[in-house]
Amino acid sequence: MINNLYLSPFIAIQRSPWPFLISFALFSLLINTVLWINLKVTIYTLLFSFLLVLLIRSLWWKDLNREGLLGYHTHKLELRIRVGMLLFILSEVFFFLRFFWAFYDASISPTCEIGMSWPPKGIVSLSAYSVPLLNTAILLTRGITVTWAHHRIINNFYIKSLISLLVTVLLGVYFLIMQWVEYNETQFRIADRVYGRTFFIATGFHGIHVLIGTTFLLVCLGFLAKAQYTYNHHFTFEAAAWYWHFVDVVWLFLFISVYWWGGL
Repeated sequence: MINNLYLSPFIAIQRSPWPFLISFALFSLLINTVLWINLKVTIYTLLFSFLLVLLIRSLWWKDLNREGLLGYHTHKLELRIRVGMLLFILSEVFFFLRFFWAFYDASISPTCEIGMSWPPKGIVSLSAYSVPLLNTAILLTRGITVTWAHHRIINNFYIKSLISLLVTVLLGVYFLIMQWVEYNETQFRIADRVYGRTFFIATGFHGIHVLIGTTFLLVCLGFLAKAQYTYNHHFTFEAAAWYWHFVDVVWLFLFISVYWWGGL
């Protein structure tokens, strides 16, 4: 019996409170978002819930990284974790798929309610060759820097990987700033019929994912600064890089569909 347990690829570790706490924090974030949008309740409770989600998520990642360093992550267990991350990204693909579906449904066959044209009459769409094109260049650049950081970690170039990852985080922050500037320059709002709704919901949720990915990499930057990554142990960084590339691909589809094709 003891030998069978010893040879098991799955090692029993202590119970974690993070799944329960992150569920509670996400539920709180959802409720506060609905209250803020519909009843105009103070935004501070919404910000508190969002910061709580980031804190719990960071502590969970810290425990996950510590378990790997202590040798709890066997080959089969790490394979299961990788599959879980890929399934999570797949669920995010379908999350964005419905926004693209709504956009193409409204734009390919515009109804008489919006003037049988796309963009609808009275809507001045944004130029795809201004801020959106700049943001596209930013995302492509940060995709290169995060890949470069990954290769530097594998080859044990500590300083170069640290610099590359820091540049990636800064580019993510810069992207969010430029998206805020873009929103302030738009001549339409989310209440402006189907065009405003599809535009702000699709790009807004993408911006939230950029923020999540940036904080994800910021936590990884802290792990890297403490020399907690080795050439064969850096899955938390790999998961962050996968998520980062997924966000980049979503933006490319947004740029082509919403900004370029949708503004023709």
